[in-house]
Amino acid sequence: MIVIKSDQDLERMRVSNGIAARVRDEVAAKASPGVTTAELGEYADELIRKAGGKSAFLGYRGFPGQICVSVNDAVVHGIPGPRRIEMGDIVSLDVGVLIDGFYGDTATTVMVGVTDPAVIKLVRTTQRALEAGLAEACVGKRLGDVSHAIQRTAEAAGFTIVRDFVGHGIGRDLHEEPQVPNFGKQGRGPLLKAGMTLAIEPMVNTGRADVEVQKDGWTVLTKDRLPSAHFEHTVAIRDGEVEILTKT
Repeated sequence: MIVIKSDQDLERMRVSNGIAARVRDEVAAKASPGVTTAELGEYADELIRKAGGKSAFLGYRGFPGQICVSVNDAVVHGIPGPRRIEMGDIVSLDVGVLIDGFYGDTATTVMVGVTDPAVIKLVRTTQRALEAGLAEACVGKRLGDVSHAIQRTAEAAGFTIVRDFVGHGIGRDLHEEPQVPNFGKQGRGPLLKAGMTLAIEPMVNTGRADVEVQKDGWTVLTKDRLPSAHFEHTVAIRDGEVEILTKT
């Protein structure tokens, strides 16, 4: 069942998602050569706690990190650890916050001194794919319109869409209905209605779309070990333009 949020619910989601967005941006500013992914996780946790929230990910189905930090060929769900960031890395930061009973969820991919044109194109295309999906996220559209716009943008640039992992509804639960694929056909899927809240998150690969989960049970790598990028906004469907709850 897709949960329609009340005005009061949306006010509380603006708070949780606003905190998630600020943490995302502050942690992104710390992603630099020599910093470990564990240090980024610890910094995020400190910021979330200072804001009066708690990590949405830590302990979720056993996940051991405060946030997800996925580097280069890691698509999503990277566990913060001893790995040090190096020049030329791309670092996906996925931040989840729980406060006052509602979740916020957002992600960005940071380029750390990247000069490779192909990698720059990947990251910028993934961001444009998210923007294309957001442009379709309004009352009266279908969920497939969002999915198709993301897929079309990524594939037109020569990249592939990850199909094993998708976006999702969000609210009192971190993962609610509906699933939000990053691929699909226009005019298909649930009708978008005011009060629906979605986490829209394209995951785009340089090479093949295939991925595999590592022995830690969480980290998802591209099978061909080529780079992947990830962006995410939580949004509220409204009359007129979409409301991006994780925009700063």
